[in-house]
Amino acid sequence: MTDSTTTHAVPIVLTSAPREDADASVSLLTAVADPIRWTVLQQLSASESCVCNLQEHIPIAANLLSYHLKVLRDAGLVTTSRRGRWIDYSLADGALDRLAAALPGARTARRVGRTAAE
Repeated sequence: MTDSTTTHAVPIVLTSAPREDADASVSLLTAVADPIRWTVLQQLSASESCVCNLQEHIPIAANLLSYHLKVLRDAGLVTTSRRGRWIDYSLADGALDRLAAALPGARTARRVGRTAAE
């Protein structure tokens, strides 16, 4: 006798994107997953800033803030420009688009959004 409520397991496909795309997305999201780095991105999304201004909003030691800024630079989310002896930090061009694209389902959502807009 079989039970009509029996369910069958459906295999889960982790991603339809190539492995490199998934790795890049995970690296990017890992870079912003830290609360300090997230706060830095919030500050820089409002305007470019030097470290001294960032420290007013992010009360951590200067060496730790420098480390977090380096992680964001290495991820390609933050850029620098020198102004005399000061270094100004700003969001990299396309940083927010790259972050949005790294989210699961972003490609599907963009296709659906374009189809609905057309």
